[in-house]
Amino acid sequence: MNVENNGKPIYNRVVLKLSGEALAGKQGHGFDYDILNQIADEVIGINSLGVQVAIVVGGGNIWRGRSGVGMDRSTADYMGMLATVINALALQDALENKGMQTRVQTAIEMRQVAEPYIRRRAIRHLEKGRIVIFAGGTGNPFFSTDTTAALRAAEIEAEVILLAKNIDAVYDDDPKKNQNAKRFDQINYIEVINRGLTVMDTTAITLCMENRIPIQVFGLETHNNIKRAVLGEKIGTIIKEE
Repeated sequence: MNVENNGKPIYNRVVLKLSGEALAGKQGHGFDYDILNQIADEVIGINSLGVQVAIVVGGGNIWRGRSGVGMDRSTADYMGMLATVINALALQDALENKGMQTRVQTAIEMRQVAEPYIRRRAIRHLEKGRIVIFAGGTGNPFFSTDTTAALRAAEIEAEVILLAKNIDAVYDDDPKKNQNAKRFDQINYIEVINRGLTVMDTTAITLCMENRIPIQVFGLETHNNIKRAVLGEKIGTIIKEE
């Protein structure tokens, strides 16, 4: 716990970006229900501290656009957007089973299962203490869910993007393949782009840079890392201007 901050969160409103692969755990596909419940517990925990939480979830545990070899790119991307809706509903179910009011908003309308994305409505849900999950990407092909996270963070005026991954920080190389990979505690947006680091795609990094939204990158596997991040502990890597 951050002693200087007396255990109080340093952010009022955050966007938590979860990859689809993170929901799958070590099996690599589908859902790891232990991880789903862990995420739900941690999200409820920071919500109880007064932090407004919006979530953007990927779909890589079900479908990745680049997997559609020979498939039209737009079609493959739309399939990926639908995969994010499945993940959002699974996460909503895990949260609501624990008594947390949650709303899923989709960029592609499907009123029978979720609300359409409406910025003002999303903000109102957050102000009422509900968790909001943004699904369906941006609603357009050729954009990743990383870009969705940056876009939604700018739209709802979030103070930070919490990027929970299967790796504990940003490195200059894959630490699983290179034991000498350099870990960064802090790095700026331009250096991420110039080094070609794959922490987020270039469009997302650029959006964050233009809107001055810091990105906190940390490992999801360690319990309570989401809470530690909102309390201001120095975990993982922070991407921001110097």
